Amino acid sequence: MNRAWDKSHFRSQRRDRGQKGVLQLLYALFLTNTSALFGLNLTLEVDLKGKWVFEIGDNLEYADPDYNDSKWVAVHVPAAWENEGFPGYDSYGWYRLTFTIPRHLNNKVLYLKLGQIDDVDRTYLNGRFIGGTGDFPPSYQTAYDVNRLYEIPSNFIHFGKKNTLAVRVYDSHGVGGIVHGDIGIYSREDVVDLQIDMSGMWKFKTGDAWEWATVDYDDGSWKSIAVPATWEQQGHPRHDGYAWYRTAVKITKKLAKEKLILMLGKINDIDQVYFNGAKIGENGQFPVDGGAQFRGFKDIERAYFIPPYLVKTSVANIIAVRVYDAGKTGGIYSGYIGIATQQEFLKYSKKK
Repeated sequence: MNRAWDKSHFRSQRRDRGQKGVLQLLYALFLTNTSALFGLNLTLEVDLKGKWVFEIGDNLEYADPDYNDSKWVAVHVPAAWENEGFPGYDSYGWYRLTFTIPRHLNNKVLYLKLGQIDDVDRTYLNGRFIGGTGDFPPSYQTAYDVNRLYEIPSNFIHFGKKNTLAVRVYDSHGVGGIVHGDIGIYSREDVVDLQIDMSGMWKFKTGDAWEWATVDYDDGSWKSIAVPATWEQQGHPRHDGYAWYRTAVKITKKLAKEKLILMLGKINDIDQVYFNGAKIGENGQFPVDGGAQFRGFKDIERAYFIPPYLVKTSVANIIAVRVYDAGKTGGIYSGYIGIATQQEFLKYSKKK
């Protein structure tokens, strides 16, 4: 478990719930009505409403799928925990649920809907972070009326087997918990057939250095964060400016014979992408000489043609993404992450 990630949220000043009007506006910019924002057409696949187990207090080991929760209390979701036997309780609580995701969904992009959570959450599937909204104390920021919608990296899912969902919740006062909404696993209809799904954990580092684009650079000391998801959700709540992502991907000889497209979803705000050390594309205009002028395309899906001569089949290929965020949320935050054939990409892009 990455305990350092959640602890990093306990570093700045406490915000009073009286500021909720301002905070509502901030979160609405990127989370409220998320389905409409991302242009998604979602279909319910697994209904998760009903009996979950619950425990008060806070322990990051509760996110571990192997943790023994047999002594936890059964509660109904969605419902305020005050109505499930914990009246007057204000602080941390954890929910857990074990369920199965059918095998036939392994070719679809899946999302977790958790409705409205009062006030703050961090959500894990099979021990891996998939999303969170609001900030825990002492940098407390409520998100009590924001509908949670988290994209699930496919390699986090155990298709046809047991999956464990764990939700860490903080409530400041009043009602608390997973209180309202449609709770379930949903699929996206306009799915592109990725030959290589690269959603999941990528190496990540704030700052800016050109050697981070090179093939031989050693990123072993970098932290890992989930892609897609904003970096604010993953231990960098105040970071604006430059950061880099890196990952390695193997491409078979058969696939290398195809014309390939690297899909990187939506990036807030500006990106520059390198494949085996060579720049293959960018969107937006970075600040010049430290100036504040920039041009970004945070709502544009990134897709870059990979020149065939750059592709290696004997060793892993290195992908490095330079990102600049001008403010608010930053990073590779939503959409399809992976490699598609040019033919498949054209079919997808013509549907939009």
